[in-house]
Amino acid sequence: MYEISDNYKLMLANIKTQLSLYLFENRQLKTLVIGLSGGIDSALTCVLAREAIKDMPGVVLLGRSLPIETNKQDEISRGEEIGNLFCHDYKTFDLTDAYKALYKHMVPAGRGKKAGPEELFEEKVRQGNIKARIRMIYLFDLAHFNRGMVLSTDNFTELMLGFWTLHGDVGNFGLLQYLWKTEVYGLAQYLEKMYRKNNDIKKADALRKSIDAVPTDGLGITASDFDQIGVADYSTADNILLKYLNGDRQDENHPVVKRYKATRFKRRDPLNITREKVFEI
Repeated sequence: MYEISDNYKLMLANIKTQLSLYLFENRQLKTLVIGLSGGIDSALTCVLAREAIKDMPGVVLLGRSLPIETNKQDEISRGEEIGNLFCHDYKTFDLTDAYKALYKHMVPAGRGKKAGPEELFEEKVRQGNIKARIRMIYLFDLAHFNRGMVLSTDNFTELMLGFWTLHGDVGNFGLLQYLWKTEVYGLAQYLEKMYRKNNDIKKADALRKSIDAVPTDGLGITASDFDQIGVADYSTADNILLKYLNGDRQDENHPVVKRYKATRFKRRDPLNITREKVFEI
């Protein structure tokens, strides 16, 4: 039975415990690496990671903002604010030149000017996939160099809707992967209140900016996530998915359900021929 919880105190405690336990069991890991987009998911992941390791001397959190061409200044600024407040080390590296150098050698190198709206959209998706994968090359290399791992920032709603890039924005360890987007917002607001109560106003304000931001993939595909998902807010998307996954077929033809079905291949990636099939007689 799928449901949305508002037990944020329990979520916070268990997420911190699970990450701490993993690091304790894998003591060779000395670094957590996170890409900060300026959105709520990466901001919350960063905050949770710092909360989990604040009593673990020797483990550091490295944050990087990696803008590529289409990222807006407000996105970069939000990422910088979170990074400077919560990471042990934070830097911004513009990867536009690296992206352009690679893209011009890709085949085909873009669509013609007379391409239709659908072709132009698909070209933006293609470009977005390249950008996401370039960012992960950087983050995984940084993690390898610093004996660490990359934190995933995806949530359960994105997983169900295929709203992520294969071999692109998936890290080694996810703190939010099985939280609905509604729960992501709720947990972020819970932490914001906690910081205000503790008089950590800068941290609370930085988190609030990410909560209030228009959600976007940061890849220049559309102005917001909602343009691609087909709803006005994530609460609507979550409720439609919840009903469908719990057996209610009333919204069978809704864009959210159609996207869930159409992206099933992503959740099964990589597809492998089983050993039983290889040796089947």
